[in-house]
Amino acid sequence: MSLAKVFLGSLARRRAVTAFSFAAIVLGVSLGMAVQAVHEAALAEFGRGLRTMAGEADLQVVGGRVGFDESVYGLVAGQTDVAAASPVIELEARLAGRKETVQVLGVDLFALARVTPALLPRPQAVAGKEPEPLAALADDTAFLGAAAQTALGVKPGEVLRIQAGVEVLPLRVAGDLPGMAENPRLVVMDIAAVQQQFLRIGRLSRVDLRLREGVSPEAVRARLQALLPAGVLVEAPQAAENQAANLSRAYRVNLTLLAAMALVTGGFLVFSAQALSVVRRRTEFAFLRAIGLDRRRLFSWLLAEGALVGLAGGIVGAALGYALASVMLSVLGGDLGAGYFAGLTPQLHFQPEMSALYVVLGVAAGIGGAWLPAREAATVSPARALKAGDEAALMQGRGHPLLGVALLAASLAACAIPPLGELPLGGYLAVLLLLAGSILLLPLAAGALARHLPLRGAVPGRLAVARLRAAPGHAVVAAAGVLTSVALAVAMAIMVTSFRDSVNQWLDQVLSADVYLRAGTAAGGAYLDDDLQQRILAQPGVAEVDFTRIESLRLQAGQVPVALIARPVIPDGRELALVGPTQPGGGADHLPDVWASEAVRDLYGWRTGQRVEVPLGGRLVPMHVAGIWRDYSRQTGTLMIDLKVYRELTGDRLVNEAGIHLGPGGDAAAIAKTLLDSVAPGALEAALPGEIRAISLRIFDRTFAVTYLLEAVAVLIGLAGVAASFAALAAARRREFGMLRHLGLTRRQVGWMLAAEGALAAGVGVLGGLVAGGAIGLVLIEVVNRQSFHWSMDLHVPWVSLAVFASGLVALAALAAVLAGRQAMRQEAVLAVREDW
Repeated sequence: MSLAKVFLGSLARRRAVTAFSFAAIVLGVSLGMAVQAVHEAALAEFGRGLRTMAGEADLQVVGGRVGFDESVYGLVAGQTDVAAASPVIELEARLAGRKETVQVLGVDLFALARVTPALLPRPQAVAGKEPEPLAALADDTAFLGAAAQTALGVKPGEVLRIQAGVEVLPLRVAGDLPGMAENPRLVVMDIAAVQQQFLRIGRLSRVDLRLREGVSPEAVRARLQALLPAGVLVEAPQAAENQAANLSRAYRVNLTLLAAMALVTGGFLVFSAQALSVVRRRTEFAFLRAIGLDRRRLFSWLLAEGALVGLAGGIVGAALGYALASVMLSVLGGDLGAGYFAGLTPQLHFQPEMSALYVVLGVAAGIGGAWLPAREAATVSPARALKAGDEAALMQGRGHPLLGVALLAASLAACAIPPLGELPLGGYLAVLLLLAGSILLLPLAAGALARHLPLRGAVPGRLAVARLRAAPGHAVVAAAGVLTSVALAVAMAIMVTSFRDSVNQWLDQVLSADVYLRAGTAAGGAYLDDDLQQRILAQPGVAEVDFTRIESLRLQAGQVPVALIARPVIPDGRELALVGPTQPGGGADHLPDVWASEAVRDLYGWRTGQRVEVPLGGRLVPMHVAGIWRDYSRQTGTLMIDLKVYRELTGDRLVNEAGIHLGPGGDAAAIAKTLLDSVAPGALEAALPGEIRAISLRIFDRTFAVTYLLEAVAVLIGLAGVAASFAALAAARRREFGMLRHLGLTRRQVGWMLAAEGALAAGVGVLGGLVAGGAIGLVLIEVVNRQSFHWSMDLHVPWVSLAVFASGLVALAALAAVLAGRQAMRQEAVLAVREDW
């Protein structure tokens, strides 16, 4: 108990330093906890909705966005292993005149009860009239759960207006959905009505299957798959949930690792605080060793100090993480700005296991930070430690340059590790090795810098340089956290700037028309029919129109569908953001050309010149890969073919967008207004390329909002490390300050000396961080980003921003050093040196 008072009580005596370390761990834990909690809540809500709508289904027959022929329903429903089958049409439809969308399900009322009873509609009485038993079979009725009725502002008996193509479809709300009362976007209609109103005659989106008792779903799945047309797959109901989790996993893991970097930086802050605490308490430790405290127990008690700070920081950080997650949900949504779970309203739930894990991470950060100082304190002999002025002995060695170089070399090898489970674990390992190697080389860098700095100029400056030469270990302690935070900030700045500039250049290439027209952003329910297409072509001032049809294809079981874009394509594909060589012309067999995005190349192994089979129109169509192109809008993969080829193969005449090229005298605003006035208000959207670019870049910035927050936190932690280091160091240097005062230096000159020392220490960390951050930025661009999202980008370094950032950080570090040492400078000179008398 007496030893507990000695060691753990020292944390209370070092309130400022302990508070800095505590705050750093709290920030790292809370940020990681918040990102994890938000994502887990979004996934749980998404999965719950999928499981509810799947009901008792054992398997689902699924196709692309346009669906598949309804003859598949009869094929699978007649199988002996299938007890019940329920056909479904699923699409997104925009509310008439509004931006919001709803999820429309067309169901067969007679097949529904045996497979997905939660979707059964319940007719309700309206204006005193009895409920209509057959209301669910009418063409103009819809059913909404209680949450959807509240969110959309309609009640039974009222009319809900949604958009079908460019027409407004009025639907009478005939009742509710008891099994889907909490879904705020679900609208259920009769399947025949959806087929007719949305031009889906003879098409289905999926078939839910309930198998007979004792039948293996995997065995039935294999048998059914052999009977189905190309592009139609049999999957377990939970496959969509797994695919959504995999799709968003890379984004979540990247954010979580950024938060982990903040936690690692917090560990360096604990290291700085403990290292300088060891310097300050060397006499105390020597006395304890002299009266019988062995090295192992001293080492354990010093680790306990770090563990206690980590435990307290972990507990508070986990609690704060839930509060921060609540704010993130309200501001950025369940997708944290990335668009994976748009439309969901997830609810946070306390998760004991995850909370305990992050508390343990906090403890680990505290122990990790205290490890090296504790080992040093335990290895120093009592006689040496009792020597006055021995605080300069801290980290006098040259570090471990050979090990540092070896770690840097190992980071290159780690970059070659292929992704595991679509996670760039090799890239993350390379980042860790780069940071560790840079820190191990930091003493060597500090010594080299000290040797090249001249001992000229004002006295405070010469003293600061002399101090760096005599005791570079002090600068290393302060600079370690700075290097880590700067490296993280610089790496992210390089990556984000490169990404943003590449996206901007990509938009310049893909937005080649003068004005764009589309029937909303909804998938499935928004389209331009043949009549409207002819009206667009007939507009005066229109020279050419690039119509675009957007579909989705399922190339492989277990994978998220890839997007198919059908539009007029110039034979050599020069309007695309091409990557690498091209081979247009269909190859030796003169097959139709298909242009694959980088994600398709990475996920499916497609290469330029390869012969592939694409599922179109219910059959596998041989095609020739003419080239690889960048598509920053979809990480799951995109195929592009010529619109004429698509129409010949599928017979589908609908389109989703129109890129209008103006002729001589054409007025974009006038043409857009004419077309918008020709349909129902809000049915069409028109935009100029500049407007689309501005919206796209705004979405980009919103996606990286959390990244910017984590960068700022890391920098603040680095500055706190400088302040904590110099606060502890200044207290240990009271005798030195007193002697300088006796020699004639004023308090102001001592302050300038501390400012110069802080600037030099931060400068070492900033220089190391700039170099390490540049290397980490390359890893993020060439490895992590490529393996996570399958996007390449051109390197763009924000030189001016980095120079301003580095200069500002050095200046702030100098100010932090002065403020931290202010208390020690105030002491009278005679009192400061009395220990030497």
